[in-house]
Amino acid sequence: MTGPATVERPLRLYGREAELAAVNRLVGRVRAGHGGALVLTGRPGLGRTALLAQAAHAFRSSPAARSPSGGGTTVLYTRAAAPEASMPYSGLHALLYGADDEPPTDVLRSGMPPAALLGLLRSLAERGPLLVCVDDVHLWDTRSRTALGFAARRLDAPYPVGLVLTVAAHRADDPALTGLPLRQLAPLTDRAASALLDELARTGTDAVVRAELLAEAEGSPRLLHDLVATLDPDQLRGRAPLPYPLVPAEILRRAYAAYVRVLPDGVRALLLLAAAAGEAEPSGYAPVEVLLRAAAAWADTGPADLTAAEASGLLSRTDDHVRFESALLRRSVYAGEPPARRRAAHTALAAVLDGAAHRLLRLVHRACAARGVDPALADALAAAATQPHHGHRRRSAALARSAELTADSNKRAARFTAAADQARLAGDTRAARALVAQARRLPTQDGIRGQAELVHGTLALRDGPVADARETLRAAAHLLAPHHPAAAAEARLGAAEAAWSAGDPAAYLDALSPAPDAGPLGDYRTGMRAFLDGRWDQGRTALRRCIGRADSATDPALLLRAGAAALVVGDVEAANTANTRALAAARTRGTALLVPQALEHLAYSELRAGRHASAGTHAHQGLLAAHQTGQRNTAAHLHAVLALAASVSGDAEVCAEHAATALAYAAAHGLAQAAALASWALARTDLALGRMHEAAARLDPLVHPGPRQGHFAVRMLAAPCFIEAVALVGEPARGRATLARFTDWTAATADPQAPAQLDRCRALLAHPEEAGDLYLLALAHHDRAGGDFERARTELLYGKWLRRHRRPREARTHLRSALIGFENRGARAWAEQAGAELRAAGDTAGAAAPGPVAALAGLTAQQQRIARRVAEGATNREVAEHLSLSPRTVDHHLRNVFAVLGIRSRVELARLVNKTEDTERLRRTDDRETDLPAEYGESCRPYR
Repeated sequence: MTGPATVERPLRLYGREAELAAVNRLVGRVRAGHGGALVLTGRPGLGRTALLAQAAHAFRSSPAARSPSGGGTTVLYTRAAAPEASMPYSGLHALLYGADDEPPTDVLRSGMPPAALLGLLRSLAERGPLLVCVDDVHLWDTRSRTALGFAARRLDAPYPVGLVLTVAAHRADDPALTGLPLRQLAPLTDRAASALLDELARTGTDAVVRAELLAEAEGSPRLLHDLVATLDPDQLRGRAPLPYPLVPAEILRRAYAAYVRVLPDGVRALLLLAAAAGEAEPSGYAPVEVLLRAAAAWADTGPADLTAAEASGLLSRTDDHVRFESALLRRSVYAGEPPARRRAAHTALAAVLDGAAHRLLRLVHRACAARGVDPALADALAAAATQPHHGHRRRSAALARSAELTADSNKRAARFTAAADQARLAGDTRAARALVAQARRLPTQDGIRGQAELVHGTLALRDGPVADARETLRAAAHLLAPHHPAAAAEARLGAAEAAWSAGDPAAYLDALSPAPDAGPLGDYRTGMRAFLDGRWDQGRTALRRCIGRADSATDPALLLRAGAAALVVGDVEAANTANTRALAAARTRGTALLVPQALEHLAYSELRAGRHASAGTHAHQGLLAAHQTGQRNTAAHLHAVLALAASVSGDAEVCAEHAATALAYAAAHGLAQAAALASWALARTDLALGRMHEAAARLDPLVHPGPRQGHFAVRMLAAPCFIEAVALVGEPARGRATLARFTDWTAATADPQAPAQLDRCRALLAHPEEAGDLYLLALAHHDRAGGDFERARTELLYGKWLRRHRRPREARTHLRSALIGFENRGARAWAEQAGAELRAAGDTAGAAAPGPVAALAGLTAQQQRIARRVAEGATNREVAEHLSLSPRTVDHHLRNVFAVLGIRSRVELARLVNKTEDTERLRRTDDRETDLPAEYGESCRPYR
């Protein structure tokens, strides 16, 4: 005998291990002949119903204890119906109609006192174990809830009856359920939600789309199901744009409509006012004083209703402000009310927002309450939105409202475009695309159309095929030139940047071909064009002026161009300074869009300076910011930077993973620069591992001019690696043309490493009688330029040359220096190569002292990072997100860590890492003691 047949086998539940364990314990108790109860609570969409279905399925499918009469298991399963909440015993009536072919109508007619229900459940249990499942019991009538709670508190052996109930979070303290075991469902963790998404979207998801879905779902498994169901495979894979807004209004209304509908009218009014306030305020906060004044004037509600709204679990209060527990809750409450009621709430809020400080917010609420166009209100709102202190998000929202109230097509398009640009700067690229799409659909004058195309092209430059972005920006420049020369110049620079990313020097020069502008943009364009034309002296002069003007600049975009100019002329320290200031300016101004770009440029300059670990750190931060702001092209470049950093550490798997991601994006969006950097990283890993033929094959297309697979800005950076590879495979003739070009480039650049790299390359291709002196000259240049990694590479090559020319004693000196240099930079694979050469030269290199420090030293740099994060308690998924890896790669590294360290558990790993850190702290203390001047005597040593 079973209950209703509508309960099907549930999907796998993610992130509910504790709740499933509680359900299984109850099922086990009932199987063993005992009774019990469990109440599951939480806000809608978190999986209460799915857990209830899981309980019913587990009970039916598990081997159950048999009653003396030989009966089987029984499941009574019902969902509460809100319309019947006022009908006495309607809940029990619905439940017990599933108890038998003939419902116990005599018992129901008797009024079902609590004791009668308990007796009935016990009599049903005599046939076999019984499980009662009630979904949304808070919607039952009071008498049914009271009778069920009374019975639940008295279930015990020898009656195998179990009760599993679900209740909304705001009704979890119902007196009828007092004393029953309670389980509170929290939103899914990122790891659990990501695993659920993998199951739902079996065709795969793009990284940016994945981040959007997880952010919108806010840990709600039901919403994640609904979102994936609304998208097609191309949208999930990032091949087609996502809808805006991502969550349709119908899904929002369905998510919380029943939850809010049962609340008292005063509480609902306050919730709507708070939701309307959040609709106009990007932060989502609403002042308590404003809410209460609006509520008193509009709905005759007061502090008691606000307290009840907080008790509902929807609102939380911080000091003098309230906000919804999540943006999803707020949007759902707002979408669930009729338009007229929403307009009334905005009118009430506008009426109590007085004074100049609230002018913009007051106008936004008036706009939300307006019906149809209102030119005067639109003009006032647009004027108020010009104030920069409001922030990009608030200005975007105000300009969008202004556009909606505007009748004139040109003004309307201009305001949608301005709103899109503000959303873009705030990092909300989906909103920016949606807004500029509205502008582009309107018939407008050329100048206004050009502004819209400029915003559209700039967005495409960061996320999309760069060839498309270039053409859009070229069109924008043509439209803007007669009306807005400065904006036209900006569009031309954007088109040039797209051509640069695509590796098209002719298109780059074409984009910079119009007469140069005065000021820093003019110097930048003049200098970059001159460099690509081979007029290096003229280019250097113009770019130096551009760099000099950045000393007093605060605009992050201007500082980024100064940093790029500094890299072109080879002034690495000036590039670091400009890019660091650009990052600080972007963060200070709240210009979220430029943060990942600033981190990308800073990582480039740090790579050029030889600070690979710092470059990797900034690239990881930039990758997270790029995903958050929907900039996949920037993400591709950052993956390439991370591949380059991994090529120094010699971690081939990490390098390959980041390079593969960069190459995949590059292929889809035409990012020749990212592809060249990723290929260079793979080749440098080949060099570190001694795979010279593979390195030469990868580098060959990167270092030669022509439409192959390289990039004009990467060609000379990769040249030393190519010359090294072909020389070591015995084909020096292949490198002579590249050496000639690298010689010219070194003369034109101020790159501090270039002279040393040039002499190293000359030594590799030189006659044996000349090579030794060239290596020494290269080392002398390294002494002036610094840079442990490049110097160590020169020492390694010189040491190899000395050993092969039967000078082992000298070879050992340079190979030891190379080994130390590589170890200082965490370049494990390179250090192993140097150690092997050192042993071949008759020395034993790098024997580590026993102990925990030596044990961790046996790990690669990436393995050490993973080990330390795991030791801190992070899960594999959290480590993967922190290091921008896949969970599969983290799992692989962790297994290798356990194997290298000879341990079997995370607990052992945590102990070893902690012991290592203690040892390091003690060593540093000893070092400080040793550094004390001798005259201070032993009495000045620190106590231990």
